[in-house]
Amino acid sequence: MVLSSAGVSIPPDGAGGDGPKTILKPLDLELAQRRIAVIGANGSGKSTLLRLLNGLVLPSTGTVRVNGLDTAMEGAAVRRTVGFVFTDPLSQLVMPTPVEDVELSLRRLKLPKRERRQRALDQLAGYGLAHLAANSIYELSGGERQLVALAAVLAVEPAILVLDEPSTLLDLRNTRMLRGLLAGLPQQVIMSTHDLELAASCERVLVVDDGGIAFDGPPGHAVDRYRALVA
Repeated sequence: MVLSSAGVSIPPDGAGGDGPKTILKPLDLELAQRRIAVIGANGSGKSTLLRLLNGLVLPSTGTVRVNGLDTAMEGAAVRRTVGFVFTDPLSQLVMPTPVEDVELSLRRLKLPKRERRQRALDQLAGYGLAHLAANSIYELSGGERQLVALAAVLAVEPAILVLDEPSTLLDLRNTRMLRGLLAGLPQQVIMSTHDLELAASCERVLVVDDGGIAFDGPPGHAVDRYRALVA
């Protein structure tokens, strides 16, 4: 995954604005490590950076390429390659029950209905959610919803998984369970997080500050830099 001078700006508010507002300064990054964390204060540009990686946000300048695919020109192929999990799972769980939501993800594989249902049930069972397959999404805890969202995204086996603050709504038990699940995945994982322990488990950490990269390197040094910034 390569970002070349990729930046994001938005138009000014109203006719009297002072020009486009920069959300993310132009970045040149090659993201090749298996586990990468992005840390920084709220509003620093973390989520915008992650949304660039699967075409949810397109760069105002430069290009973003995922396995050679241009996110602006080949968006559908990029989204088949990069699975995205939002901070709030209710933002992406659109069906009434977990099994229906996973089935919805599997529709792109064009499987027969019966096979799609069985694969959805098997996928939920793999995450310890078989007993909740027919429950209302609104009856689930925050941790259970997050696991359902993750199961639905991974059902179609994307090559890359991007998560925007996946542990924000989780208690300690579910955070530890999520950490173990992510560690065992074969996919490349890129995530933003406020959980510095989770960030420290990654190979590489980006510190985002005021729309730019303030540090890029080993987790220990990155966490120290982030602590210095917020101090």
